[in-house]
Amino acid sequence: MQDHYDLIAIGAGSGGLSVVERAARHGARCAVVEKGPLGGTCVNVGCVPKKVMWYAAETAHRLEDAPGYGFSLAREGFDWTALVTKRDAYIADINAWYRTYLEDSGVDLIQGAARFVAERTLEVDGRRVTADHVVIAVGGRPTVPDLPGAELGITSDGFFALQSQPRRVAVVGAGYIAVELAGMLQALGSEVSMYLRGETLLRTFDAMLRDTLMEQMLAAGVNLFPRTRVSRLIAHPDSVELRCDQGECRGVFDQVIWAIGRTPATAGLDLAVAGVSQDEQGFIPTDAFQNTNVAGVYAIGDVTGRAALTPVAIAAGRRLADRLFGGLPDRHLSYENIASVVFSHPPIGTVGLTEDEARATHGSAVKVYATRFTSMYHAMTDHKVPTAMKLVTVGAQEKVVGVHIIGPGADEMLQGFAVAVRMGATKQDLDDTVALHPTSAEELVTLR
Repeated sequence: MQDHYDLIAIGAGSGGLSVVERAARHGARCAVVEKGPLGGTCVNVGCVPKKVMWYAAETAHRLEDAPGYGFSLAREGFDWTALVTKRDAYIADINAWYRTYLEDSGVDLIQGAARFVAERTLEVDGRRVTADHVVIAVGGRPTVPDLPGAELGITSDGFFALQSQPRRVAVVGAGYIAVELAGMLQALGSEVSMYLRGETLLRTFDAMLRDTLMEQMLAAGVNLFPRTRVSRLIAHPDSVELRCDQGECRGVFDQVIWAIGRTPATAGLDLAVAGVSQDEQGFIPTDAFQNTNVAGVYAIGDVTGRAALTPVAIAAGRRLADRLFGGLPDRHLSYENIASVVFSHPPIGTVGLTEDEARATHGSAVKVYATRFTSMYHAMTDHKVPTAMKLVTVGAQEKVVGVHIIGPGADEMLQGFAVAVRMGATKQDLDDTVALHPTSAEELVTLR
């Protein structure tokens, strides 16, 4: 291995891998430094294992719905250990594929922990490497609160390490990770309680999505405790006791899961040595081109604190490589109208402005179209799940600035509507589109 590169990425997650692969394709000599398994959070303790668990939970719901379609099936016999074993084997295959992917791309993998010893000089377990361009793509880690007994709980990382299913679970948090874990566990048979500091789940999402999800989670049997503040965890021989200093939330559980946010994983990088600035929360600010305050040092992905989503890190990395080595000096990622999906039960798809955001910016120029219904699938089942949809439009042309969906299939149907929003589609454009029938998606092009 040579010790000087055109580009080095710190972190072999989605962002780091995307930037080195694209840069190598442009002819750059690249390396990526990683101290853990390849693929980062998404592959190992995030999107991928989460989606596997979500599919398992959806299968449980299908078994519950089966009598409505003439099948008599029992839900008994779910084997958590068998699911986890197969899930982890799948992830191991992805890890191995990434290693081959790097080799085939001509990218050097440097295994170990990196730290800055100068602006564009790194030390990795005693070895020094330099580069013309250094990309910080170390992602984030789950936040653990500073309170007595916090170590008795686990984070989302710990959830994916569970080898047996906890019977009674407390999930502390109200964001998308919290609702996803709670929904999966409840569907698979655990008794789940959620503890929220505020009034609602998913507080930054459109109110229709928040209200519908809370209603459905309560109907499914999840215990919700809003306006609570956990003060301590207490160990018992076979359980953990949770106590609060605000709200009514004392309880005893087999497992407590902290899902209260994520912290940038910059510890040990010695960013100050390179002069790289961080904000009060530890994130690395960048400009529109992913530049940090130090020339030749960039940051992409979750470590920037902007839109912590795998496809965002990938898109930012590829565009950065195109700009640096592909002859596209103006290439950069627009962070506007980035779509996102929450794998809750039911799932959520959302892009653009919420109704409240639109009204705060555009006032009376906003017009909203919304609907709520039971999908055809659930017309046949005793287990009912609502679908709700909303279009947020602005101006005389009724430009669509927000699309919000909750219900079966929301995760798959949003992608095309996200393209429409980015292209500036109007309500009339949707009205002029011939609907696909019978589908839930057709409601979005037939709203009145």
